[in-house]
Formats: sequence, C-alpha cells, structure tokens
Amino acid sequence: MQLVKQPFSTNCTLEKYYRLSLPLVGFNVEKVQYKNVIFTVWDVGGQEKLRPLWRHYFNNTDGLIYVVDSLDRERIGRAKAEFQAIINDPFMLNSAILVFANKQDMKGAMTPMEVCEGLGLFDLKNRKWHIQGTCALRGDGLYEGLDWLSGTLKEMRAAGYSSVGTSSF
Repeated sequence: MQLVKQPFSTNCTLEKYYRLSLPLVGFNVEKVQYKNVIFTVWDVGGQEKLRPLWRHYFNNTDGLIYVVDSLDRERIGRAKAEFQAIINDPFMLNSAILVFANKQDMKGAMTPMEVCEGLGLFDLKNRKWHIQGTCALRGDGLYEGLDWLSGTLKEMRAAGYSSVGTSSF
C-alpha cells in the first residue's frame, strides 16, 4: 500500500516507483516526480504486525495506491477488509484511490474486473477510483495508473478538495 501525499519538490524517476513495488520490511518514504506532480510515497508494507500503524500516515493523504497480488485468490477477502478499513477512515474519505491489480502476466491471475469485485470498488459512492492491471516487474500499466492519479489529483486540487479529515484513533 502506498499513501500519496503532495505537494513536495524533488526530482526522481519512475524507476524508484518500481523499487517501491517490491516486498519490504518496515516502510519506505520516497519522493517521486511524475508529469510535474511530485508525490511523497509512504510504502507502509503489508505485514500484519505493521497494519495497526497505517492509520498514523493517513492525515493529509491525497491519494492511495493499493497494490493487489492478482494471483492470490485465497486472500482477496482479507485484502478487501484491509482496503475497506483504509478508505473508510475519516482521514481518507477525500483521497483518490488507485488500485494496481499486479501480476497480470501470470497464468491464473484475477482480471482487474475480478479484483474490482473482490475489493468492493463498485459499491463505492462519491469516490474517485481507478483500477489498473499491472506487471510491476516489466512496468506494464504503471504509467497508465500514474497518469490517471496525477490527472485526478490535479482536478481535485483545482476543485478545492481537501485531504484533511478527522481521525477516529
């Protein structure tokens, strides 16, 4: 899971984003520039013992990039529960949501539509969201997803959306 916060300034390449897509211990914080939008990316990982700490990073979050292992059909229910808990936190209610349905190159992977259904994306009301099939190792779909996110964040900022909410913790 990556939480996208902006604005900040630095000059990074998308190559760093690929590295953020790999499994990690703990969390990483990096700045990534893409099409004149500068993201501060907090990759907080998926380890269960770290999940209670996620909510401490939600304040002022403009967008969420949620990466799903499309091969892991057995845990899509768990992914949905975690996803729903994140997006329903009061600090996340105004955040744009980008879901990367990763490992689309693998035989037996859920399609982006199946991941949509598995996460309950079609049930979201008054939320800006997008799902993008990806293969992080080859970079397939990453640019398309970031195109959507950067454009959506610019539109939201121009419309006066605020990522500030009140937390339930």
